[in-house]
Amino acid sequence: MDKFHRNERIAVLLKTLCDSPGETFTLGNLADIFGAAKSSVCEDLDVVQNLLSKFEIGYVESISGSLGGVRFIPGYSKNKIKDMLDSVCQELSNTQRILPGGYLYMLDIIYNPKRVSDIGSIFAGCFFKKEIDCVITVETKGIPLAFATAKHLNVPLAIARHNSEATDGPSVNINYLSGSAKKIQTMVLSKRVLKRNSRLLFIDDFMKGGGTAKGIIELAKEFDCEVSGIGVLVETCKPQKKLVNDYVSLVTLNISNEEEEMITVEPSEVWM
Repeated sequence: MDKFHRNERIAVLLKTLCDSPGETFTLGNLADIFGAAKSSVCEDLDVVQNLLSKFEIGYVESISGSLGGVRFIPGYSKNKIKDMLDSVCQELSNTQRILPGGYLYMLDIIYNPKRVSDIGSIFAGCFFKKEIDCVITVETKGIPLAFATAKHLNVPLAIARHNSEATDGPSVNINYLSGSAKKIQTMVLSKRVLKRNSRLLFIDDFMKGGGTAKGIIELAKEFDCEVSGIGVLVETCKPQKKLVNDYVSLVTLNISNEEEEMITVEPSEVWM
């Protein structure tokens, strides 16, 4: 086996851990990979920990016991998150983004790989300790955000549709009330997508009344699953009372006068 220099071990360790958040790596396995002593790997991990801390992008957690080892926990510091969200708010504050009905044009942000990856890492840090088994969203605009979050949590992604397709196989259908439009809508999910008793994280791009999130909660019950967390990129100020209570939003939108195009977008209270 080729002998790795220390800087090579550190580079590979950093990438390996960050590419597999939440996955436990034993010191024995890492030592075998590099052909190095466990003590050397421990010293390398200290350097990795310092690098992660300096760049404020997560940390390495040690797990004790016979099956223990180390794993990477994703998540930015609160100051780093605030800087990111300030940048997002600046982009979203353009009055030309206002759409009829109090909505906001966001596709350029939702489909920007760097932005989406950052947002996914923020959500992953918020909900990592919830021990999420699967991220779930509703087609279509929330998919990039949910996919990025699932990647940073190292868990599968489930997508509920508005209409069933033959390729889905047997499905579960529910009707739910839209929180903003007050219309009955349909949500469909294949029976093969979720494992029973899974802990779910619902991720979406926009929340106005909270009807979609409430619908996901009802759909999860059909699979004997629990929605353990809800994360949205943008929530509106109005209506102030949503159909769900326990959720995390990144930024808050207030269009005070749609005709005169008065708009305020700022980081949600939790980040202030």
